[in-house]
Amino acid sequence: MNTTLSRRSFLRQSFAFSALAGLGSLPSLAKVHSKGDNAHHWFMVGDWGAENPTAQKSVADAMAAYVREHSLKPDALLMLGDNWYGDLPGGVDDTRWKTQFEDMYPKSVFDCTAYAIPGNHDYQRMPLTVSKLDAELAYAKRGNTRWTMPSRWYSFEFPQHKPLATVIALDSNVYHPMHEGEKVNFTLTPEDQAEQLNWLKAELAKPRTTPYLIVMAHHPVYSNGPHGDHKTLIAEWDPLLREHKAHLYLAGHDHDMQHLEFENHPTSFSLSGGGGADLYTLKIEEDKRGPYAAKVHGFSHLQIAEDKLTMLHLDETGRIIHGFTKTPAGEMKILS
Repeated sequence: MNTTLSRRSFLRQSFAFSALAGLGSLPSLAKVHSKGDNAHHWFMVGDWGAENPTAQKSVADAMAAYVREHSLKPDALLMLGDNWYGDLPGGVDDTRWKTQFEDMYPKSVFDCTAYAIPGNHDYQRMPLTVSKLDAELAYAKRGNTRWTMPSRWYSFEFPQHKPLATVIALDSNVYHPMHEGEKVNFTLTPEDQAEQLNWLKAELAKPRTTPYLIVMAHHPVYSNGPHGDHKTLIAEWDPLLREHKAHLYLAGHDHDMQHLEFENHPTSFSLSGGGGADLYTLKIEEDKRGPYAAKVHGFSHLQIAEDKLTMLHLDETGRIIHGFTKTPAGEMKILS
């Protein structure tokens, strides 16, 4: 793996980040790594809609403080799935929509579209009379909300004028037993899975004029967390990521923050699953497969500019803990 860091070099890098933060230099990473002032700022959280929103509020407050402190204008929120844990008894009218979405990520700070995708917990019916996924799709259709989920899978270009990124948002809830014979009752049907795969191939086959291709889904293709690598997505999606040279694959699902790189693979795999649910203990440390993996609550900041993408992982205090850039040609560089 060409970007795997040794434990010693990783500690040196962490010290460099801490030292820069102490000098007040790290915040400038949000602005100085791209040419000009025309960069677009996306913020993302995965696995955020916990029944006890204490950690979610810490992360959301840190994200808002970071935006205010650095005078950033958010252009998009990415809600990376597991949007609702536990019951959503009121469905589309449940009060959690206001307390844990509209107010938690206030429009006064995040006056932008919130692109959402379904996670495995969103497929649960809790209580049994309520489909949380149906509620999410219905909430998006109400209007007067930033919540955007036109269907279970969709694509868009960003920004609308002179777009820089083609984004494909997928439903990764395909059958993935972690144990032989395990049954899962909130996944896509085989017919849905085949329909989405055909749609994905057709979308990727379209001529692309944007410099960046970004794919987002709840489940990671590769993960150092307890869920591990996803055999179905490796078989069905990974060849397409390689063929079409996707720049980023964004995911959640494992409750931690990760960045994985693989030799001769064009795609950087970025996982932001620390939005509010209980954290998971990593199965593989970043010195074995990385360059980064940490059991920590947090959010991610993606800067999109003509010359490069800049991805920052931040913890629940708003401290930058990892960062990297990627050019349209696919060159990846870790920030230090």
